Amino acid sequence: MNNIAGIVCYSALASSLLLTGCGGDDTNASTQLSEDVLAVVTALGLTGDPSTGVTTPSIDDPIAQLGMKLFFTKGLGGQQDSACVTCHHPNLGGGDDFSLPVGVDADIPDLLGPGRLHSVSGENFDGGPSVPRNSPTTFNVAFWDKTFFHDGRIESLDGNFGENGGGPSGIRTPDSALGVADPLAGSSLPAAQARFPVTSHEEMQSFETLVVGFDGTQMRNELVERFRGSGAEVIMLPTNDWLAEFQDGFESPAGTAVDLITYENIAFAIGEYERSQVFVDSPWRAFVQGDSSAISDSAKRGALTFFNSTTDGGANCASCHSGDFFTDESFHVIAMPQVGRGKGNGPDGNDDFGRFIETGVAADTYAFRTPGLTNVSATGPWSHAGAYHTLEGVIRHHLDPVTASANFDSSQLEPNVQASDTVELNLLSAAVLADNRAGGVIDTIENVVLTDDEVDDLVAFVLSLTDPCVEDRSCLSPWIPDASDGNPDGLRINGFDSGGDLL
Repeated sequence: MNNIAGIVCYSALASSLLLTGCGGDDTNASTQLSEDVLAVVTALGLTGDPSTGVTTPSIDDPIAQLGMKLFFTKGLGGQQDSACVTCHHPNLGGGDDFSLPVGVDADIPDLLGPGRLHSVSGENFDGGPSVPRNSPTTFNVAFWDKTFFHDGRIESLDGNFGENGGGPSGIRTPDSALGVADPLAGSSLPAAQARFPVTSHEEMQSFETLVVGFDGTQMRNELVERFRGSGAEVIMLPTNDWLAEFQDGFESPAGTAVDLITYENIAFAIGEYERSQVFVDSPWRAFVQGDSSAISDSAKRGALTFFNSTTDGGANCASCHSGDFFTDESFHVIAMPQVGRGKGNGPDGNDDFGRFIETGVAADTYAFRTPGLTNVSATGPWSHAGAYHTLEGVIRHHLDPVTASANFDSSQLEPNVQASDTVELNLLSAAVLADNRAGGVIDTIENVVLTDDEVDDLVAFVLSLTDPCVEDRSCLSPWIPDASDGNPDGLRINGFDSGGDLL
């Protein structure tokens, strides 16, 4: 009996020691993996936090509160049926969760995201979405320093780190020539950007007779008169308490409508609201700042694949997705699938030549801005036209763009997205990529071979770049007005989804 008991005790002890040994090996391996990643992070000078060294407003600031009310009002829409938030709702990843947006002339103006449809009576109705490019997220826009929009048509002429486009040389916009500052652009890229959706027929201006033929300056002036309550030929607001809101926002209680309600001030306030959307508390940041358990070993392996060059066994992702914001803010041809109406390029007008539209440089044809990757899991679909609906799909495209473009599966798109010419258009962009490779164009993407496990690790890594707040409605609530916030014109979009639930 004693011998049996001794054997049992010995076996248990041996098993315990064996398990401890295995566990120790796993722990040592994980520790080494963490150290390897942190060594790369240190070498690249990363902090894990793109807000480091950047000054941003608080959502509680009066100017950001004014900007939020402007962002959510249909009063800035030409026919009062769309708003900034139509395509950029905080609870939809700062976008609209669509491949391509529907701006004006929607069946149900306050229905946002999947299920929003272009009305059959809308201008140029073809059954699909009316805006030709994917809605970029408003999250963390305070960290862009060089360019805005997929084609960079808003561009800082300085591009200094931490200035968000501000700087002595100014900002170029579509209202000025390439390389020339727009004197009305404002003090940041988001403020400059806020000048243009109201001038887009598809996004906010509308096609109605009232506003057709207006240039951007005329349209903005008409909106200013509307908000001042002094316009004679515009659609007026059903109620108008905007002067009090501008007095609060600009902390000028005695300010007049003429002094305070200008389009420059409207754009500035909207820009400050957008700049307050800072969401950087990601597992990746926690890891870089010392919590080795914040991300999985798979994510750590993915980080090494992401940051290392191909000669070091990586995928060289960081050559374009660089820095703590994971973008070089430059433009690259990677033959992303072309879907949707297009930007009027090509023989049939259904193509989108990207950066070429701005520069006229042949190598820029089909080049689009490198997106940042913070909160990327919440900001799909991905690409300039929202072609990919999974992060794995986007990653695999980068490994062999020409093959991926040729084999693009359009069934992942929403059923009404225009894709009948996608195969033909994809061949054109792939040909430009091939020409750029053959011509030695700098920073042209090259093919990379990865195993399925390595792709899975990359997905795990990019998932670690998301701040949980952006997927939590209660955490996002400060950026979404409710009944306690003023509704100065009665035209606030109280967005709801296709199931009727408030966003």
